[in-house]
Order: sequence, then structure tokens, then C-alpha cells
Amino acid sequence: MQKRKKILAGVLAGTLALSACPFALAASYNDSSVTGGSEEWQAWVSEWESVATDYTKVSLTPGADETQLNFAWYSKSEDGKTATPVVHFGTDKDNLTAFTGTSGQVDTSLTDGVAYDYNHVVVTGLEPNTTYYYTVEKNGVQTEVQEYKTGSFESVKILYVGDPQIGASKGQTQGSDTLKADSGAANTAARNDAFAWNRTLEIASAQNPDLNFVISAGDQVNKTGQAKEEEYAGYLSASVLSGLPVATTIGNHDSLNPDYTYHFNNPNTTGYGKTEAGGDYYYSYGSGLFIVLNTNNYNVAEHEKTIQEAVASDPDAAWRVVTIHQDIYGTGLDHSDTDGMILRTQLTPIFDEYDIDVVLQGHDHTYSRSKLLYGDGQTHGTYEFRLNEDGSDYDWDNAYNTQTDEKIPLYPEEGDTAGTAAHDAFQADNGCYTIEDTTGNTVVNPKGTLYMTANSASGSKFYELIAAQQDYIAARSQNWLPSYSVIEMDEDSFSIITYQVTAEGKTEAIDDAFTIQKSAADQDEQANVATLTAGGETYYRLRDVAASVNGSDSQFNVAWNDGVVVTTGAAYTDAVPAAVPTAAAAASLTLAVDGESVTTDAMLADGNYYVTASFLATLGVSLGA
Repeated sequence: MQKRKKILAGVLAGTLALSACPFALAASYNDSSVTGGSEEWQAWVSEWESVATDYTKVSLTPGADETQLNFAWYSKSEDGKTATPVVHFGTDKDNLTAFTGTSGQVDTSLTDGVAYDYNHVVVTGLEPNTTYYYTVEKNGVQTEVQEYKTGSFESVKILYVGDPQIGASKGQTQGSDTLKADSGAANTAARNDAFAWNRTLEIASAQNPDLNFVISAGDQVNKTGQAKEEEYAGYLSASVLSGLPVATTIGNHDSLNPDYTYHFNNPNTTGYGKTEAGGDYYYSYGSGLFIVLNTNNYNVAEHEKTIQEAVASDPDAAWRVVTIHQDIYGTGLDHSDTDGMILRTQLTPIFDEYDIDVVLQGHDHTYSRSKLLYGDGQTHGTYEFRLNEDGSDYDWDNAYNTQTDEKIPLYPEEGDTAGTAAHDAFQADNGCYTIEDTTGNTVVNPKGTLYMTANSASGSKFYELIAAQQDYIAARSQNWLPSYSVIEMDEDSFSIITYQVTAEGKTEAIDDAFTIQKSAADQDEQANVATLTAGGETYYRLRDVAASVNGSDSQFNVAWNDGVVVTTGAAYTDAVPAAVPTAAAAASLTLAVDGESVTTDAMLADGNYYVTASFLATLGVSLGA
């Protein structure tokens, strides 16, 4: 991957707590009746009936940038009344400003035949380090006032969690009962898991009272393709969430009906990567550009378009962070060497090309941190996952080669020589990565991307680690306890450390903190590239860019030979223009890139062409990110 120049430092913190667990998978879940404390648990059991049947809880989501906040909630449809998608928001609780959004009908098959409307509103104009208050309207009636505090927009703290999956503890034993996944309050698995989810959030926020927002790597709920409003009700009932937005990801359990898109008002939705639950989106916060891909859709060309759009929207972001549900580089027994890695051959080179710093994953209900990885530069097959015959769930037994339509059994039966051969070839083809050779705790200008996999934040379900640790994994853990990670990010540094929550409610670090730092040299180079801005788009002087990346993996030469000629991999040998751009005009630039004719939007000023960040990305160059 042609990387921006930066420094990677491993910062040691906390206590390493790794252990093997002798218990079978069936016994591995967080029993809230044990960990919750008897008084709190009994109070929750009494409250569950009202919680499970209240589908109107408000969800907060980060807006398009740190100055915006997105709201979503249900309101029950009533005769003679219409939905009122209005948020009252401001610093004076007695004088709040009204923000109006949109509403629409909820599919009644998902709400026991009862009619609801969803309400989506965007609040703008937020300032850092400010206390706000808000209410929302439900059919014209304002809810109780809630408090919302912004933190710093320069030094940002994020909670990263995996698979709350409210309801996934179904079938587990709790006392003398078996947890059930029935509808409404009878979903005792959701009752258990929602309590545990709230517990983890309360512990994490008490440890980190200055959190800006949460990133969830998907599977907020459990019932794939079915009505599950009591699971969403349990998920949204967590008290912390009234003042803490969550950037959710569509997991496979969220993917197959539209309730997700009703409950979460995601910013900058691109229309790419869609399933029934919605598609890809992105947002900026502080010095980071965050891109969320719905990898339940296996059309990687669409995901690449989302990344292109996101990068073009914020080309100067210091950090590029992608969240996906499926762990293309994980270490869990259930997914990491089967369906989890299906998109590895396609996404790895794309993450290289667009200079992604960190990929946050879920799905495997185990914890892992990868080594720094980049593609091997070879041609590989492309694969996808498909739905089962009736479309009610995914076909967990097979992958498919998208070029040949070959069905590849992920668990070939004994004696199936053809299936075994196809499976083995699929496994071998997914060795499509290169492990960066690093020494010690500081790595200068790494070429690779860091891949994190989060364990379940609620502990509703855990999986075993795969028996043999993959060579791309730097650290991994399965201690059968809920966990979460804390990310601290500013212009120069991105640090992550992970904690588990013990049965007694204590926190323990389960891995060393890991920190990526940007080098000052990279910032100096960016300052030496002349730019123009037109129509909200930033254009970079092509010759300046060529000079700034000379000597790096992303170097290229630009010359004039009856037109602009770009040769990637070659050193730039010409002079750097000294003139400051004055008058400029829009232009359609047709140039030769490694012998191929390419046309791109450009600006022309004083005889020099200026091009966009998205075009530079096609050359493997990323300035200012």
C-alpha cells in the first residue's frame, strides 16, 4: 500500500490478561442474573415488560461531521394525529430551537401489526465542550428534557464495541430456566443481554467520562430477518445512550429487514452496498474520516465508490478508519477462516489503494489485533456469500467464486474430494496479504493497515479462538467476558487499548495499547503542495504532488510529451513550479497514465494542472490523510 508517511509506536499500558477457557461454547455467555447483582437484576426483571414493549426509544448517531447530531425514533400512529419529526435542541433548556426532519411509515409486520412512524432529524451548529439539552416530539408531545455534552473536537475519544447482539443468549441456561427468543417481553434472552449491554456501557463511560461517541461493529440485535422490536428496545434502553451517539454497522443479524434503517439515522448514506437494512455511509469527526461499509453486500465495486466519495469529501483528514462487520482478518473459530474472510482478496488491495489506516471489525465474538498488513500484489479470485434458498438467512455452508460461479463448501464432508480441493484452493487464495517487517514498538512510515476485531460487548455469545493462531495476528484473547476498546485520536496520534469487564464489574486491560503516530515530515510535505478550491472540491498541483512523494513507494513522474504523461513508480525529475496560483479555470484533463488514456476533472492555472484527491488515489497517492 502506498502509505502516507507516519510513525507507529506501540505504547505499553495495562495488564496483559490472556487465558484459555476449558468451558464448552454452550456455557459461554454473560449470565446477567449472576453478574448483575441481585437487587439490580430483580429490578430489571420487573421493568422488562415495559422496556420490551416500548419501541419509541430515541437513538443518537454522529452527524456528517462533529458539528451535527442525528436523531431517530418511533412514534405510534394515532387517528387524527400525524408524526411530528421535531427535535428541540439548545444550551438553554427553557429556550430550545426546533429542528424539523422527515418521517415515514414503519413496516407493521415488524411491530406486531401496530402502526408506527419513524422520525429522522439532523441537528446542526454544535460547538465543542458544550452542554446541550433536547427533547423530541412524539405526535406533537415533547418528551422529557435530556442532556447532551460535546467534548473536544481536536482530541477525540471513542468507544469501540463489537456484537451487542441483544437476544443471542437464547438457549442458554439461567438458573432453572432456558432463555427464550420469543416475541416481546417473553424474549428472556433479550432481557438478559440488554441488561449486560447497559452494564458494559455504564462501566466504560464511568472509566471514560469524556467519550465523544461509540463505534459498534455490527449485530446490534439477533433475530436475522425476523421481527425483533423487543431486541431493539433492549438495545436502545441503555441509559448512557440518551447522551452518547453510536455509529452502528450493519451486521448479518441486522441485515435482512428494514428495521435497522428506521432506528438509525446514518449520515452521508451513499446508496451503495445496500441490503434490506440499508447501505454504506461515512462521516468526519475531528481529524478522522470514518467510513462504514455494509459487507453483507458483496459488491466490492460499490464499496469502493463509497470510499472514493468519502475521501473526496474530506481529503485532508489525518486518519482514515473503516468499520466492517465481517472480520476479514480475525482469529475466531466460527468465522475467521470461512465466511469472515470471503471479501479479503477484494478489500485488502482497495484499503491499500485508499490508504486506510485502521479497520474495525466484529462478527467473530473474540478479540484480536493484527500485525500491519498490506496486499501481496498478486491477482486473486473474488468471492461472495449468498442467501439460503428461501432467503431467510445466509447460506453458512458455502462461498461462491464470482468469476466462475463455483460453489465452494466451507465445511466439506469427508470423502468429498472435489469439495475439499475447492475449499483448500479458496483457503490458499486468501493468503493474499503481506506482513510488514517491523521491529520493536516503534515503526516509522508503516506500509500496512491495522485490523482490529472486537469481542461481544454484552457477552450474549462467545466463540472459541481458532486452534492455530494465524501468522497475521499480533495478539488475541478469549476470556469469556464482555469487552470494549477505547480509541484516543488527534491530528498526530491514534491509540487503542482494550478492556474486559469481570464478573465483579472491574476492568482489566487484555492487550497492550497500540498507537499510530503521524510524522511531522508528512505534514511539512502537505504544506508544500499548492492547492485550489472550486465548488467545494480541493485540487492539488500535480507537479507538487509528484515532488512531495519522490523516493516513496507512491512516487510517480509527470512530464509533457504532446500532453501530460504520468509514469507510476518512477522518480520525478523536473522542477517544482514556484508561482503561487492566480486565475484558474476548470478543465477536463486527458492524460496518459502508464500508457493508458485517462480523463479526469481538473483546474488549470498558470500552465499547471491541479487534480483531485480521488484522482491521486488512483495513482496510489494520498496527501493530507
